[in-house]
Amino acid sequence: MTARAVRLAVLVVCGLGIAGMIVTSITGHNGAAVAFGLITAAAILCSMVATAVASGGTPAGGRGYDERQAALVEDLVQGLVDEGADEGEVRNLVRQAIRLGRGSEGA
Repeated sequence: MTARAVRLAVLVVCGLGIAGMIVTSITGHNGAAVAFGLITAAAILCSMVATAVASGGTPAGGRGYDERQAALVEDLVQGLVDEGADEGEVRNLVRQAIRLGRGSEGA
């Protein structure tokens, strides 16, 4: 089950749970209203766990460190430097590209 499917299921459970809390409160079944509230809270916790697992457990939903990608970038930088490019400028270009990529993640 994907994180998106979990989120969709949680939305359905929360919608039904809220409706259940309202109906059971109106009819005077307070125990049932509390039960619907607890089920809704458990569904939200499941959503939080699914989001954390889907993001790899990295802070703020960031992406983890990819060793192969890092090695590829380092090889490309070294290739440019070996061909005569200024290493400081190439590394600055890489930093700016990372900032650009991070800025577009939220869009």
